[in-house]
Amino acid sequence: MTTNKEPLKLVVKRKEKFSNNIVYYLMLAPFFILFFAFTVLPVLSSVVLSFFDFDAVSTPRFSGVDNYLRMFVQDDVFPKALSNTLVLAIVTGPLGFFIAFMLAWMVNEFGPAIRTLLSFMFYAPALAGNVYFIWQILFSGDAYGYINSSLLSLGLIVEPVQWLKDPSYALPIICIVQLWMSMGVTFLSNISGLQNVNPELYEAGAIDGVKNRWHELWYITIPSMKSILMFGVVMQIQSAFSISVVPIALCGYPSINNSADTLVSLITDVGTSRYEMGYAAAISVVLFIMMFATKSLLGKLVNMAGR
Repeated sequence: MTTNKEPLKLVVKRKEKFSNNIVYYLMLAPFFILFFAFTVLPVLSSVVLSFFDFDAVSTPRFSGVDNYLRMFVQDDVFPKALSNTLVLAIVTGPLGFFIAFMLAWMVNEFGPAIRTLLSFMFYAPALAGNVYFIWQILFSGDAYGYINSSLLSLGLIVEPVQWLKDPSYALPIICIVQLWMSMGVTFLSNISGLQNVNPELYEAGAIDGVKNRWHELWYITIPSMKSILMFGVVMQIQSAFSISVVPIALCGYPSINNSADTLVSLITDVGTSRYEMGYAAAISVVLFIMMFATKSLLGKLVNMAGR
């Protein structure tokens, strides 16, 4: 009899818990509705649409895995876009996250006035919209570009270098520009997290044998900022894998030999220019899987560092 009553008691407790928290669920309901409508539903729709041939006008026609076979076997642009996306993600993702954290850690040591000024300076690129036009002037392919002009004046080159039209220079320049532009949110979140670490933990650490600032960083600061670091990881992944505006603005689309094309720019071209919505959905599914796998891996690394 006791065994039969236990599930009933559990159900009653859950109902009571739900009734007690009904106000909070109602407060969260608008967010969950919008999140489902504009995030979950589009992702599920893309997965379904990736198995269809659809041009946004005629009725979708089921094509099975043809879009995925085309992607990996027939499309000559996809491997280049995939390679460029991975390179940009590796450089601007982990490296950008590390630089943003170390800059925040060092800036946090200054007084309030200097810290506020430096925080604004590092966050400024994220506030500006078309700030990459500065880099267009710097790497302009004529003799009036700042870099070409300086190198010509010093006698290091005899003619202007086509920085953004040369495949050997285009991707490294995009990496630099995107790295400069993508650290703002992560940097600001790290500054906020550092400001909220309990100072008493450092005093307790000193008593327990923490000898230097690096020990404080590893054993106190990082574990105390685990949630903030996880937020920074997610934001950096989203920024690293969704690069398209900067390459298109600096190198155009398609770039020379597709040297700066990314998966997002390819999705935009396939979906909005050629109206091959099924194929664009298939590419977006592959990109989503890459982002999810990277987030899971980096999340585990953050958790390991926070122990």
